[in-house]
Amino acid sequence: MKIQKASPAPLGQGFKPHEPKHSPRRFDVGGITETIQRALAAAGLDTQSGPMKGVTDTIHQALSAAGLTQRSVTPSEQPRVTIEGASREVDAPYRDIDGIHAKPASRIDEPLPGAFLNRSFTNHAGTRNYMLYVPTSYTTESSEPVPAIVMLHGCRQSPDDFAAGTRMNALADQHGFLVIYPAQAANANGSRCWNWFRPEDQIRDSGEPSLIAGITREVASAYRIDARRIFVAGMSAGASMAVILGAMYPELYVAVGAHSGLPYGAAHDIPSAFSAMQGGAALPGPFQPPAATPSDRAEGSNGTPTIVFHGDSDRTVNARNADAIVEQVTVVGSDQQPLRANVQTGTAPGGRRYRRTDYLDHANQTVVEHWMVHGAGHAWSGGSPNGSFTDPTGPDASAEMIRFFFSQRRAV
Repeated sequence: MKIQKASPAPLGQGFKPHEPKHSPRRFDVGGITETIQRALAAAGLDTQSGPMKGVTDTIHQALSAAGLTQRSVTPSEQPRVTIEGASREVDAPYRDIDGIHAKPASRIDEPLPGAFLNRSFTNHAGTRNYMLYVPTSYTTESSEPVPAIVMLHGCRQSPDDFAAGTRMNALADQHGFLVIYPAQAANANGSRCWNWFRPEDQIRDSGEPSLIAGITREVASAYRIDARRIFVAGMSAGASMAVILGAMYPELYVAVGAHSGLPYGAAHDIPSAFSAMQGGAALPGPFQPPAATPSDRAEGSNGTPTIVFHGDSDRTVNARNADAIVEQVTVVGSDQQPLRANVQTGTAPGGRRYRRTDYLDHANQTVVEHWMVHGAGHAWSGGSPNGSFTDPTGPDASAEMIRFFFSQRRAV
């Protein structure tokens, strides 16, 4: 990648550093036993009977001998909050964890005027439910097609939760677009994570990419959708799947929004996924399709315009992954002109500092925007406290994604 850097804009005035809140770590026996049993179940091993029951009983006895038995939870205690496989206890329902608002998610306090519909889609890869928000501005009488945005939630989230945290439905009312929220099935992943790390879920027309693309096409055929303005965005595991969709279906998705996610090809199983999330593995370079299926990648998918958000204090998904996403999209061939990088810094109204880097092509069109939010953890920047895993103090990722998406309208 050849980048020509422009001079940075001046820092915002009056900045006061925001220190993330830290909580003392506790030994989570319940999380350990739950993780072990989930891993065994994922491998198709019955932990409730037969030989494997003896294994789990032995583990429990060993913990008991060490004085680490799992105590029962009273109704007044708050449940553990699980973030992409990392469990932490929450003492109070409104407590922040590393700047992440961990309040139990709820619907938006006041229902919006549009219709929030529950749908289901089935193909050869299975069935997934999804929610569809149709703003009041959408009418069957009008002939003007409207944009659509696919929003992929993170682990331990749901469409309702993700809609509340991102405020995307309110933006849909404001700007007149439809929002599609596919829901991961619990029987596909116990933590409701999109399986971005499995080889079969990183291939065009296979697994979960085929399901999400199928949902998108179903909505596009049933509603008056502008095919030049269909976008996909996500948080964490959802962001990683959004990156896959942008690479596999560039003819369908005009641009990608990746918040706290990982690049294509960062992992091929659960151990490599955890390694990549922590930045411990060698991250991939420019996008390369699976060796056995070179035709599964559509031509030209490398340059799908992408906006990337990440917190530099994210201890769940290392911020190096954001750099790798940018690298995959901005790579140019030897016969192409280098991209120009324009760097700006500033402070969001909520107090978070950020660095924004725009990568522009020879026509002065932005190919990638990279937002690094200083001091932020694994949370949706500028999100609402009505949803889980949001950081209200950061720049508004939802509004910035909409602005970026709408600037990327594809030519007929």
